[in-house]
Amino acid sequence: MYQLFFRLVFQHMDPEKAHHLAFRWIRRAARTPVLRTFVAAALAPRYKELRTQALGLRMHGPFGLAAGFDKNALAVDGMAMLGFDHIEIGTVTGEPQPGNPKKRLFRLVQDRALINRMGFNNEGSLAVAARLASRNPVFKTTVGVNIGKTKVVPEEEAAADYVKSTERLAAFADYLVVNVSSPNTPGLRNLQATEALRPLLTAVREAADRTVRARRVPLLVKIAPDLADEDIDAVADLAVELGLDGIIATNTTISRTGLTTRGDVVQEAGGLSGAPLKERSLEVLRRLYARVGDQVTLVGVGGIETAEDAWQRILAGATLIQGYSAFIYEGPFYARAIHKGLAARLNTSPYATLADAVGADVKKAEAA
Repeated sequence: MYQLFFRLVFQHMDPEKAHHLAFRWIRRAARTPVLRTFVAAALAPRYKELRTQALGLRMHGPFGLAAGFDKNALAVDGMAMLGFDHIEIGTVTGEPQPGNPKKRLFRLVQDRALINRMGFNNEGSLAVAARLASRNPVFKTTVGVNIGKTKVVPEEEAAADYVKSTERLAAFADYLVVNVSSPNTPGLRNLQATEALRPLLTAVREAADRTVRARRVPLLVKIAPDLADEDIDAVADLAVELGLDGIIATNTTISRTGLTTRGDVVQEAGGLSGAPLKERSLEVLRRLYARVGDQVTLVGVGGIETAEDAWQRILAGATLIQGYSAFIYEGPFYARAIHKGLAARLNTSPYATLADAVGADVKKAEAA
């Protein structure tokens, strides 16, 4: 049904307008008591075998919503209602900003992909913190907060900008993500170099610790798929050195390799997400797990369309997995299908639990 609706309606709408329309529907459903109960029953069934413990947190399962969909923490209950086990909001910047000029979001339907150059459009850390503080949750879920650099802040002042967001948001975050890998903020990806990343992550860790004293807020970093292998290794080693809690692999890519879509849209500036990112994200994940093993929690994201894709990420070393672009193409039954398929694969696998399956393929390859 959704596929037909997408072809007849959404596919002919401006992608950003379609996003806002769907976003409103989700929020309205989550605010309607009887409706949200029925929607959650249909779309968010729970599987005991998928219960996951990661980052010191207990979750219904491993599959969450990647950052970018809910930038301002407006629909946390709505996305939990649709079955996502954790919701990563943001990217949130120190100061509010409108993002890049429109048109800035493009569909590549043949490739089941998106190109975006949104530019971290969000209401800013102060407004988002106030919203999270006043939130009265309907559905119990894990909320991650993804933070990035305000565009007008010079690169040399980036750490102070991240610290500002951390001080405002850490108290309301089940985990924090430092985003240094979006291609849509000038100079941001330069912060992935270890000489810049080390002081940045150290400053954010210290800010989180002094802001929230009652618990440790897990800290993760999100990296690009376009990093060279030696740079991936360097980030992995830095994560272990600093005692980082996790690495998210990966953000969008600036590569356009292998696309079947033709025309000017392919040349649009921005990050490519969706199915074409699948193989590279999986490669990065395998490399990270081979480097860090179980010392750092890995989150697999990029091109996860099916339960098989999700299962492959787990076998490659991901404890948690996330989706976004495929949600646009698959619709409201996306998370349900992932959960059902994952449970089926686990139950027919040689592994007693999902935790046992994490990194199994990498371990086999190393033992061979």
